[in-house]
Amino acid sequence: MADTAADASRGGEQPPDPSTVPPPANRTFDELAVGDAMSITRELGPEDVALVSAMGRGLLIEEGQGDGYVASSVGYAGWAAALVPAVLATVLPGPGTVYRSQTLQFMGEIHHGDVLTMTVTVKAKHPDDKGVDLDCVAVNQRNQTVVRGVAEVIAPSQHREGRRGVAPDVVFHDHKHYESLIQSSRGQHATPTAVAYPCEDRALTAAIEAGDAGLIVPILVGPEALIRSLGDELGLNLDGIEVVDAPGPEAAAAKATTLVHARHARMLMKGSLHTDELMRAVLDREHGLRTTRRLSHVFMFDVPTYPKPLFVTDAAINISPTLAEKADICQNAIELCHAIGIAVPKVAILSAVEVVNPAMPSTLDAAALCKMADRGQISGGLLEGPLAMDNAISPAAARTKHIESAVAGDADILVVPDLEAGNILYKNLTYLAHADAAGIVLGARAPVVLTSRTDTVRTRLASCALAAEYARWQRSPEAQAEERRTLA
Repeated sequence: MADTAADASRGGEQPPDPSTVPPPANRTFDELAVGDAMSITRELGPEDVALVSAMGRGLLIEEGQGDGYVASSVGYAGWAAALVPAVLATVLPGPGTVYRSQTLQFMGEIHHGDVLTMTVTVKAKHPDDKGVDLDCVAVNQRNQTVVRGVAEVIAPSQHREGRRGVAPDVVFHDHKHYESLIQSSRGQHATPTAVAYPCEDRALTAAIEAGDAGLIVPILVGPEALIRSLGDELGLNLDGIEVVDAPGPEAAAAKATTLVHARHARMLMKGSLHTDELMRAVLDREHGLRTTRRLSHVFMFDVPTYPKPLFVTDAAINISPTLAEKADICQNAIELCHAIGIAVPKVAILSAVEVVNPAMPSTLDAAALCKMADRGQISGGLLEGPLAMDNAISPAAARTKHIESAVAGDADILVVPDLEAGNILYKNLTYLAHADAAGIVLGARAPVVLTSRTDTVRTRLASCALAAEYARWQRSPEAQAEERRTLA
């Protein structure tokens, strides 16, 4: 780098500003200090299970499949152990590190769906041979330590960047936005949450895991004997958890909604009942959670290829919303962004094109929504539309189309024309872009968490964290002022 700067100076050019030069890809021995730490978070998802199985010559299968066979803890422990060199080789110390030895102690079981955070910390330095000892600790999503050990390495003496290899069949997808949301929500007071009819293994496990993670205080509503029996069968500890007896799904939905209506709980969470059963209770005029605002669903996507969280609305509730309903849909999503710290979210109103075309109603709605925002009928966000999908998320596409807008190419929120378009976009992002989708319903007196049986642990926790942040925001002076303004 010094030679490059010297050559540039001799050529009459100024050397590069150090503040604009990207940091080196590794940390040299001299730069390391005792206490330096770096973490990596990974979920043991289907792709990783397949990888472990392939390494075991196909002898490993997923838990619960095939005559009660349980996946080998050895294989999953090996997967967890591989997180250590992932940190050492890429960030701390990074490229040029020589692995000397590794000791690991496995202190807990690791299962398909677990989310592990491996933290590597500099413990000691040995100047005579540039050796470094590093503590290695992995915790799961319940903050339980499952792996502990020490790595001994020789740290690099010079800066160098890593050389990319070829891994055509194995791709890792970071979901750092979810991890940040979950960690920040863990630092708050857990939110009391009425869980309607958690009478299936994933539904009950999701509620207990969110409680163990410090995101919610679950109040389980449903047939008490069935819930406790299922808890025993799954090995879940229900000690100290409130269980409210209700005979069936509809009764559980009504009772859970009433608990929120009475402020005994601050959130509502779907268990194993159908969504329409829960929403009927939410919309009940006497004991439900109606407000003057239209209910809408918001997905928060953690897209590995997008630099920030991406919100999509509405892909789950409103089939063909009117202009007035779209205004509420926009406002709900904007306030959700406020709840997680996005002060002025950028809202892209999607259509197939970026110009107003009278033959395409979605473009007319987009233009009207933007004007409504100009007149204060939608507040707190920056709206732009109509925008095609590429112009909403790609700065290059926006420049090519000569669209000058703070929203184009940098959207926080995507407002889809109707449910069909939203559903297609949701499945595209999920199955082609490997995005995770946490979702909640807004516009009611309290947020409603809608989990799916196919949701991963990380997604379920992110949905709870998102709703908890919104529930806390609802009690803020800002939210109460907005409510008064809406009612006026």
